[in-house]
Amino acid sequence: MESFRTASAGGRGARCGTRRRGRTAAGAVVCALAAVALTGAAPAAETGQTAGRTAENGAATAFRTAEPSGRGGGPGSVLSAEPTSFRSGPGVPTDTSAWKITYRSTSADGRPNTVSGTVLVPHDGRGGTRPLVTYAVGTVGMGDQCAPSSGFPDGTTTEAPLVNAALVRGYAVAVTDYEGLGTPGDHTYTVARAEATAVLDAARAAQRLPGARGLGVGPRSPVGIMGYSQGGQASAKAAEIAAWYAPELDVRGTASGGVPADLAQVAEASDGGDNAGFVLMSAIGHDAAFPGLHLGTYLNDKGRRLTAMARDACASEILEAAAGTRMDELTVTNPLRRPDWHVRLAADTLGERAPAAPTFVYHGEADEVVPYAQGQGLRARWCARGNAVSFRSFPGSDHVGTAVAGNAPALAWLGDRFAGEPAPDDCPA
Repeated sequence: MESFRTASAGGRGARCGTRRRGRTAAGAVVCALAAVALTGAAPAAETGQTAGRTAENGAATAFRTAEPSGRGGGPGSVLSAEPTSFRSGPGVPTDTSAWKITYRSTSADGRPNTVSGTVLVPHDGRGGTRPLVTYAVGTVGMGDQCAPSSGFPDGTTTEAPLVNAALVRGYAVAVTDYEGLGTPGDHTYTVARAEATAVLDAARAAQRLPGARGLGVGPRSPVGIMGYSQGGQASAKAAEIAAWYAPELDVRGTASGGVPADLAQVAEASDGGDNAGFVLMSAIGHDAAFPGLHLGTYLNDKGRRLTAMARDACASEILEAAAGTRMDELTVTNPLRRPDWHVRLAADTLGERAPAAPTFVYHGEADEVVPYAQGQGLRARWCARGNAVSFRSFPGSDHVGTAVAGNAPALAWLGDRFAGEPAPDDCPA
């Protein structure tokens, strides 16, 4: 769960200075991230020469597989690729090669599916094998227009500055759109297994992309996993399943922040408050992953109207429309109290399996969206199972503030893992 917005027109989010009831912190993060975009990198000048070189490079390496869309190939197989562009903020171009891709992944119930995403590689003259970060974004919404890949070309994807900070370090970055964002069907929002496979298969796809291979990305690239909030959930689950789901990836470590490690507890804390829209989105996401949950049979007229709107809207719209609403007000019977829903939500709980590689967990002590106890609990459970956990708290920092403050330490921690430095372990002896 996440209070980020995609700062753009057309309902994709709040601009700097925008104030919505109860959502002022979310608007502030757009401005903060815009500042990161302007200070954290040396962007390419928007010149004809730069634009032409980027387009020429992308056109030379773009390809489409001979496989029909949605058929053939195992997880991580690239089904399509086309050149795109990446801006770290509106009007802030970057000197990168970028490809919008679709690739094969796996749904929460084990079926093959197709997911879209973006692969980014900086033009920095670096030779040899390049590290790869597979990056999981926080909540953007449910409609295809909210997908990260949709906003990258015009610089309106809110977390683009955080992604750019990895590019500045010389890392390639794969950013999944997750299942159902940019591809048919509803987004399986906060379904941890579906998010995790999409994150890992984005890394596989990046390593198999011919254009990226020419820029140092390949099977020998060390991999870091990273994400915050919804992306924290996705990255943490990816860390837990990587050893058996994608054993060929050389995963050096995972950095996860603001993690909703126990989704049922987070939903209970959010229900009826400013963040109630996250609860509805999660219900829609689980119903999309597991149609047997039959969400529609529980909804009343108000619930049906709000659900229909949410399925094609971005986060700011959903949060505004649902603010202060309890699930009991949207349903004839609250499905979150049903045993079959309990089982599905329990499957999202993190910390029951230890990641094979070290982890960096960070959380704001004043987090109003995902309670601080969630990060503490994940740390304790992973420590108890033998994982080397480095834990970083941010006193007085709220949810969106920690996303900004924690990004540089998380990337520095990953950089040490790429360099082969021993991982610090903050677990009790």
